[in-house]
Amino acid sequence: MRAMVLAAGVGSRLEPLTARIPKPLVPVVNRPVMELILQLLKRHGIEEVISNLHHIPEALRRYFGDGSKLGMKLSFHEEALLSGDAGGVRACRDFLESGTFLVIMGDLLTDADITAVVAEHKRKRAIATIGLKRVDDVSQFGVAVTDQQGFITGFQEKPKPTEALSNLASTGIYVLEPEIFDHIPAEGTYGFGRQLFPKLVAAGQPVLGVEITSYWSDVGTIRQYRLSNFDALEGRIAVEIPGERTARGWIGEGATVDGSCSIDGVLLLGKRSRLGPGTRVKGRVIVGDDCQVEGAELEETIVWSGVTLSAGTKLKDCIVGHGCVVNDATNQTNSPAASQAAAGAKK
Repeated sequence: MRAMVLAAGVGSRLEPLTARIPKPLVPVVNRPVMELILQLLKRHGIEEVISNLHHIPEALRRYFGDGSKLGMKLSFHEEALLSGDAGGVRACRDFLESGTFLVIMGDLLTDADITAVVAEHKRKRAIATIGLKRVDDVSQFGVAVTDQQGFITGFQEKPKPTEALSNLASTGIYVLEPEIFDHIPAEGTYGFGRQLFPKLVAAGQPVLGVEITSYWSDVGTIRQYRLSNFDALEGRIAVEIPGERTARGWIGEGATVDGSCSIDGVLLLGKRSRLGPGTRVKGRVIVGDDCQVEGAELEETIVWSGVTLSAGTKLKDCIVGHGCVVNDATNQTNSPAASQAAAGAKK
């Protein structure tokens, strides 16, 4: 079975974090979120994958190569102009149409049972299956209405809670049959959620919904990105955290923690990074690879790789982007919904 990871989006909801890197390379517990997706696919026996590219495509090609370092076969299709998610899949038809295939968004954090979703799709002979997740706030999602057999009878796009007919949101995980290409226009921008799937349902085609009961999060907003990292750090999703688990947290290869550091919470320290004398860590804190933290105070904060934080720096509820230098004049507190890439940082 083959799969496609949708990775062409610009990631505007994550700006300014995505100004210099494509959204699929945004790190979750110090690994690109797309790498975690590929690892999930491999665990479920899917090793031939294609991905569409658009925003800073060379960065993805450089990081993943041909997929061999993950034990997979990975190829890319670059889109000069975006054509919608279904349009992106259409462009990769030659790779996908040999049999049942999977499509998954490139900005998801999940440990969904892909094998079970595919099995249900085949058992009920659907032309398309959408992974669905129960959500508390339906106003933020497109939701699907299903019958007693699980087949989808209709959709609502971000309904008011009082008007919602369902709380089952689309997860961006689809199992599709090659016949799907007969229902996608040969040209133009075309999407799954607002065009293809409603069209199939209206035509009486068997479109199935399968509930995903394990962890799922869309990391496409600043708030969800932070929460997803912290969920992974606290073990709410089955994902491997890099580093050795110690009494002071996960410590990466070659990383050091000075004995005078205060750690009151859960820490992930990346490879070759250093927490110098007087550094204080509170709550959930992630520090990327090759960072130098010299006596800073960090609380509920994510620091990407190659960052230098000098003594006197105080950061709370922040995200610091790759390669930033934050000086001792910085005392920054942001709300989770308004965290910035590097408030007060200097390049």
